[in-house]
Amino acid sequence: MVPQPIAFILESRGFAVLARIVLTFVFWGAGLDKLINFSDAVAEMSHFGFGAPTLIAALAVATLLISSFLIIFNVVSWLGYGALAVFLVLTIPVAHPFWAFSGPEGVHHFRVAVEHVSLIGGLMTGAILSHRQTRA
Repeated sequence: MVPQPIAFILESRGFAVLARIVLTFVFWGAGLDKLINFSDAVAEMSHFGFGAPTLIAALAVATLLISSFLIIFNVVSWLGYGALAVFLVLTIPVAHPFWAFSGPEGVHHFRVAVEHVSLIGGLMTGAILSHRQTRA
């Protein structure tokens, strides 16, 4: 049984919004950074070998910001959760191919990839809870 003060917090709309803001912080923070420093975002996409780095950078910014918005405001949030999960899956072979490195660099990329997988689990959980909330 959950203590009443904790249950009150967990059932609060404000706490749910705060949780969605915190969950998406890494995404909207990165999206804003890429938007503000767009030339750096383009250079980053070029570094990863994308043929149309400006387009890919723009798509990354749009994905990060729009998906975060959908989740935070709980509007077709399933789309935001799914888009960010796919984004994370794709960044592993593109930006963190730990299998291609050895030593400390390989360990670093492995840890980032594992963090991405855990965050995907958090996004999946958010999608489940959002779906259950809209059905209730």
